[in-house]
Amino acid sequence: MTSRTLKFLVLSFVTFCQIYVVAQTQDIFPDGTPIPEWFRQTEEVDIAELGQSYRITDHGVVNDSTIIQTEKIQAVIDKAGETGGVVVIPKGTYLSGSLFFKSGTHLHLEEGGVLKGSDDISNFPIVMTRMEGQTLKYFAALVNADRVDGFTISGKGTIDGNGLRYWKAFWLRREFNPACTNMDEMRPRLVYVSNSKDIEISGVKLMNSPFWTTHLYKCENAKLLNLYIYSPATPVKAPSTDAIDIDVCTNVLVKNCYMSVNDDAIALKGGKGPRADKDVNNGANRNIIIEDCIYGFCHGALTCGSESVHNYNIILRRIQVDSAQRLLWLKMRPDTPQVYEYILVENITGNSGNFLYIQPWTQFFDMKGETEVPRSYSRHITMRNIELECQTVFNVSSSDQYELTDFTFENLDLKASQKPEIYTEYINIFTLKNVVISGEKKY
Repeated sequence: MTSRTLKFLVLSFVTFCQIYVVAQTQDIFPDGTPIPEWFRQTEEVDIAELGQSYRITDHGVVNDSTIIQTEKIQAVIDKAGETGGVVVIPKGTYLSGSLFFKSGTHLHLEEGGVLKGSDDISNFPIVMTRMEGQTLKYFAALVNADRVDGFTISGKGTIDGNGLRYWKAFWLRREFNPACTNMDEMRPRLVYVSNSKDIEISGVKLMNSPFWTTHLYKCENAKLLNLYIYSPATPVKAPSTDAIDIDVCTNVLVKNCYMSVNDDAIALKGGKGPRADKDVNNGANRNIIIEDCIYGFCHGALTCGSESVHNYNIILRRIQVDSAQRLLWLKMRPDTPQVYEYILVENITGNSGNFLYIQPWTQFFDMKGETEVPRSYSRHITMRNIELECQTVFNVSSSDQYELTDFTFENLDLKASQKPEIYTEYINIFTLKNVVISGEKKY
């Protein structure tokens, strides 16, 4: 063998090793495709690069938490929309109804600045919007941005939904009519962004929403960074105040957020009904990453449903959970065809009522005249590298309506105070590796 040949072989081996190392360490989605660099670019937006600033107090808006100033604030947004720019909420409290951001505009809340929602529903117009898996007429949110590519919300201030009056009215109505739906008691969301690309919501506090807190619909490339999202569970429960609802979106990053709400923290939406997969208003959520977040109380840390048709390439990782009712919740709705696939939950610590929760979801069941119950699927679900205290490990039911296939439990250290059992017969192709429950290695 010549020295040239030997050198070639050595270089080839080194190159092979380098490629192998990269392949082993490359950040990938659950389906094996590489995660783009976009997901690793997490610097908050610099408003100095977004154009002229429009401080609302320079345009006739006053620091007064007792008077509705919707029209004056909207006039500032409209002015900023003429050439593009940033609407700035300075220190103080400013009461408003629905605001509608225009192309080229942004919202920035300075430290101590509070945009506070009216607790009078008449200050929120009825518009064509998206709610609970349906496209219909309902109340606009406090902050609305439709077809506003590049829209940002930033700063250290607060968007406060002022929800107490709405919450009390909801529970009173539910006491009077237990069958009333979430939408029957009229109340707005806090932030609604739709049909938009390259979105960023960063730094702000999103609090006390009357209904869903942050709702993204048909958005692409959306980042939610360093947010504080809160609604109370006591003394008055804040009903249906999901922290983040992701609805027919592609490429979403939720990073370094605190979430504590009286409903689901992250809920993946997309449509409901027996023909939901045929409706152009509905669709899949693809390439969603939730990482490095802290959870307080919530119903589900990651929830698929209750109105959802397809979720693909979903990652929940490096999460600290405290008092969640469920870590992973797959709502299997019997009136809707659903596919939940390629979901990864990893590197989790803390405590939760349930580790994995899969049950039929029958609230407001409606076959809309169809007679054949649609078939649903959950597959390629991996939960690994998790140390969790819980009450129940495996709250799962089998059903003729759905199939559960290709689940993996790996490197789990679970402490179960009530129900430690795992019923392997409920899942086709169930891989269990190094699963320890209450100090005993089960698999």
